[in-house]
Amino acid sequence: MATIDIRGVSKLFRDSKRNVDVAALTDVDLTVRRNEFICLLGPSGCGKSTLLNMIAGFETPTSGEVLVDGQAVAGPGSDRGVVFQQANLMPWLPVWENVAFHLKLRGGLKAVRREQAQRYIDLVGLTGFENHYPSELSGGMNQRVGIARALLMNPGVILMDEPFGALDEQTRMDMQTELIRIWERHQGTIVFVTHGVDEALTLGTHVAVMSARPGRIAEIIQIDLPRPRDVTGPRFNEMKRHILHLLRPGRVAAA
Repeated sequence: MATIDIRGVSKLFRDSKRNVDVAALTDVDLTVRRNEFICLLGPSGCGKSTLLNMIAGFETPTSGEVLVDGQAVAGPGSDRGVVFQQANLMPWLPVWENVAFHLKLRGGLKAVRREQAQRYIDLVGLTGFENHYPSELSGGMNQRVGIARALLMNPGVILMDEPFGALDEQTRMDMQTELIRIWERHQGTIVFVTHGVDEALTLGTHVAVMSARPGRIAEIIQIDLPRPRDVTGPRFNEMKRHILHLLRPGRVAAA
């Protein structure tokens, strides 16, 4: 069974100022199978984040349906973890309490919360920083806390909306390497929104290239390159040229 199945999804937003409907997505079909790492790639405003938010349950389609493990998405759920561009941590809580925050909401005992948080703190490489506060950490470290928080929910699907977009180039590359390591160990399904062609090719098992608004899936490309991926290699750059060709203004819309 597919982990995520998107069938004929369209999304209209009402522009009340101009009294018109704006189409963000049109007739999107996408299947993401268990343990795949799919990158949604496309120009700004093409509906990548809207599509991700529909999988998360934050948005509903105007038409069509979104299913996770065969069940229609009716709202947010613990089977889907979300990592945003900003980690959105509670600044007054140390790392371990941020990671285990949803367990606290459920009334979990402190010792149990601490033990469960530690497993994921270790997994994302933050051992030794359990009692640090967000203001004492770098941007990349705060994103690791956000990833650990999502993983602790033990979701089958992790949704990531440009989580490394605000990081410097070196930190971004380090976080990409770290994310691949975590994904290979965690064995979950990841949907990752990005503007970066190199990032999509470095991370994904598949890249779904989207058209300009109203967004649709122009092409799904399977990335069969070995890891770690050589960004200077001929096959990597062949795929990059193909994707850049798809992203040329007017090219996808005419496809």
